[in-house]
Amino acid sequence: MRFALLVLFSVPAFCQPPRGYSIPLIDLAAETQRQIVVDREPGQYLGHPTTVLLEDGRTVLAVYPKGHGRGAIVLKRSRDGGRTWSERLPVPDNWATSQETPTIHRVIDAKGKKRLILFSGLYPIRMAVSEDDGVTWTPLEPIGDFGGVVAMASVERLRDGRYMALFHDDGRFLRKDGKRDRFIVYKTLSSDGGLTWSQPVAILSHPEAHLCEPGLVRSPDGKRIAILLRENSRKFNSFVSFSDDEGETWSEPRELPGALTGDRHTAVYARDGRLFISFRDTTLESPTRGDWVAWVGRFEDIEQGREGQYRVRLMKNHKDFDCAYPGVLRLPDGTILTTTYGHWTPGEPPYIVSIRLKLSELDRKARALKR
Repeated sequence: MRFALLVLFSVPAFCQPPRGYSIPLIDLAAETQRQIVVDREPGQYLGHPTTVLLEDGRTVLAVYPKGHGRGAIVLKRSRDGGRTWSERLPVPDNWATSQETPTIHRVIDAKGKKRLILFSGLYPIRMAVSEDDGVTWTPLEPIGDFGGVVAMASVERLRDGRYMALFHDDGRFLRKDGKRDRFIVYKTLSSDGGLTWSQPVAILSHPEAHLCEPGLVRSPDGKRIAILLRENSRKFNSFVSFSDDEGETWSEPRELPGALTGDRHTAVYARDGRLFISFRDTTLESPTRGDWVAWVGRFEDIEQGREGQYRVRLMKNHKDFDCAYPGVLRLPDGTILTTTYGHWTPGEPPYIVSIRLKLSELDRKARALKR
């Protein structure tokens, strides 16, 4: 906690970057042929999915709650890279007690044993495990006497084989009967392939901004890790912080350009080394504010505070900012599969949709905009 307090009170003043962006905007919202319905239920809110790609390069698992964040967890599978999806699959009974957005991750222990882990947050953070690629699962069980929000927003394998998982809390759920306080980002570590997790350590906060929902991006050479952060007071752009020592220490968080401002950043590298990062658009000055969008650029753009190459509206959301906690995957042929929820049909509850695309397609559209 001492390090977190140091960050809280030592962040220097700095010039604010632009609140909007000047890079091209590609609009895919009208390309309905890209939109694959993963799940939809009349009268039922379906939201906040995360996805994982298995090693065969085509099997995808998606999990999401029946409700806004909290609600019974649904599991579905695609065996063809997101083109078609199964019916809802059997899950343990106590997955119906989930209090928060579920997240799913692939982990591998020191002996090469592969497993899937699924987290459900608030207090306490609970986890379920599958050691047969999602066919069967354990019930949700607490990982410790601590809790948090959107747990675990990111899970990253470190060079020494341990896993680092990140989440945030605002004082209400870290411990039982907590009270609202400042937003703090925490890390927890696993040394046994995701089966057990350490007590959380505070790593980032800010004296004014509300930093949350950390999205990890490792540099192409593997030496640096960036955290992209939602800013929940809605007074600032999103933020970024960097670590050059595998998450032991982090740089003071600074604002990102308006082009990368949004909620729940999820990133994947394309074959050519560019990043595709999807998120909910909360840019303060944007024609797609509140929609499901993506950003294309390079890791160096993030480091140097540049706007990047272009932005993409993936789908138009028809109610407030209620959309886009996206799963983002890259398939072996270079196709990017991104999956999320939103109010895609006016007047109806949100449902889950996948979109498949290639950066080469977006590049052609970007060139056409410049003519």
